[in-house]
Parts: sequence; C-alpha cells; structure tokens
Amino acid sequence: MKILFIHGLASSGAYKMASSLRMLVKGSEVIAPDVPIDPSDALDLLEGICRDEDPDLVVGHSLGGFWAQKLRGRRKFLVNPDFHVSRLLRSKTGVMEYLSPRKDGALTFEITEEICDRYEVLEGPQFDGLTGEETALTTGFFADHDEMVDCFDEFERWYPGRGHRYPGTHLPNYPQIKTYFLPVILDEISHK
Repeated sequence: MKILFIHGLASSGAYKMASSLRMLVKGSEVIAPDVPIDPSDALDLLEGICRDEDPDLVVGHSLGGFWAQKLRGRRKFLVNPDFHVSRLLRSKTGVMEYLSPRKDGALTFEITEEICDRYEVLEGPQFDGLTGEETALTTGFFADHDEMVDCFDEFERWYPGRGHRYPGTHLPNYPQIKTYFLPVILDEISHK
C-alpha cells in the first residue's frame, strides 16, 4: 500500500507522523514530500505525486488536511484539518522557522500577504461539488483539546458522520496515532 502523507505548516516530510505511519501500517510505502508554502507550487506538487505514484491513501495533518481534501477521488484522512489556513497565516506574516528538517536544508520560509490572499481564494470553493462518493472517501480525526484549530463542526456539515474525536491536542503523538487512527485506517483500507 502507498500512503501520501502531507504535513502541516512549518513542518516537513520528516514530521514524526510520517515515521509513525511507516511503523504502524506494515508493508506500506509512505511518501512524505516537503510541501512548499506557495499554494500553487504545493498543489502542483501534490497533484503530480497523485498522478505519478497513485497512492492508495492520503493522510494530511492541519494545513496538510486542507491539501488532502482538495485531492478528490482519493481515500483520505484529515487530521485536525485547517479549512481556513489564511486566517492563521495572516497572524504570522513574515519570516518563520521550520519546525522539522527539510530535504533542501531550508531553515526558514516567508509568509506574505500575497500568499495569504492566494490561500483565501482556494478556501472559498473547497467544499463545492462534493458527492456522496467523495464524502465516503473522506474521514476526519479531531483532537478534543486542539489548541490551534477546530473545524469539527464544519467537517461534519460537509462530511456527516465521517468525523472522529480523540483525546489529545493539535499534534498527535505515536500512542494516539496507534490507538485512535490506526484501527480506523486499517478498517477503511480493508473495505476499499
């Protein structure tokens, strides 16, 4: 099985959730790219990976959940997705440090008003055209003590009955992934 893991803001493909998936979903190949901050570049990269690698499952965390949702027609798990990332970005304009190592060695990135505007444009139609089939392909996991974002109610409006709450915070750890996500992931992939 191929899994595409999409990290959140200020992170990289080296984020611990990718390594947790490698350990827990035995026999899987986890593709975990360093996603660019520029939304056009990010979407081009992710669509290209889907076209070339044809992953069986997409797992996106936070901003990665926003991106995963845009990859229609694929089975996906959105973990604490941020459907309105432009709001967060606007509060963080300027130069920021990456929180996990990037393959290109970059240590910082810049959030500009232009980038925030481009994310806002992408947010507007993100739920347009959802079909029953797409809803059935999408599962959400939401921490009950998320200190950064809580889009559970919005997710449930568009994907009724497809959201799961788990005890934790925005950044899930290995035991949470194993206990709360893995059984659902394994159940979903066994019924695909």
